[in-house]
Amino acid sequence: MSGQGTAVVIEDDEDVLHLVEMLLKQSGFEVHSGLTGSEGVELVRIESPAVVTLDVGLPDIDGYEVLRRIREFSDCYVIMLTARADEPDMLMALQSGADDYLTKPFRPRELRARIGAMLRRPRAREGKPADVISPSLEPYPVASDSQVSTLSHNGLVLHEDTRTAKLFDAEIRLTRSEYDLLVELMRGGGSVRTKADLVRAVRGEQYSNGGYVSEVDERAVEVHVGNLRRKLDENPRDPRWLLTVRGVGYRMAPPRSL
Repeated sequence: MSGQGTAVVIEDDEDVLHLVEMLLKQSGFEVHSGLTGSEGVELVRIESPAVVTLDVGLPDIDGYEVLRRIREFSDCYVIMLTARADEPDMLMALQSGADDYLTKPFRPRELRARIGAMLRRPRAREGKPADVISPSLEPYPVASDSQVSTLSHNGLVLHEDTRTAKLFDAEIRLTRSEYDLLVELMRGGGSVRTKADLVRAVRGEQYSNGGYVSEVDERAVEVHVGNLRRKLDENPRDPRWLLTVRGVGYRMAPPRSL
């Protein structure tokens, strides 16, 4: 990674702060750092970074509140760094809009790998990947226009050139991970995407078999899908967009008239 733009580190532990700063600088970022949540929010507002690393335990306001404020004006990639290894903390981070979650102490190469995976998005697609098809389903077409790079399904429209989403012509704010998951599912039409496939897609490892996918990774996908359903105001009894295939993954709901 080189010439990656700007990164912001929000961390009150100076040892961790200097380590993350060094890793990001070695990766080609211009790095700005804040020791408090309030300072970090202002740095993100001023610098418009591509990546933010955010500590959960800050001296003024906690990382979840910092993330909530950041998400009011930025869709930058956010990695939460925390000493808390419990699943509820991971779920809270992702539900608050984080793209990834890393527990301290972490290996420097793992943080670099996570950031590298994020920066492979949005990724160029030279061709459509092989679909994972449920034996009882045939993929159905999802409306697209290669000239303007849009995907459309049941009133939901994604504009891939601007990475924006509209639901019945009203824009909805998605994190980058949520957007990438939705693109992957919409491109698949009625075919099933396994949770492992979606983890790799979010990482930018398009259907490779080499990347290890843990239960925590798959749980993170479940949280992202839950966030999408909430933002789409999905009716759980009559889903218009996202269907769960039990024990496998997810697919788009069948087309219906608007």
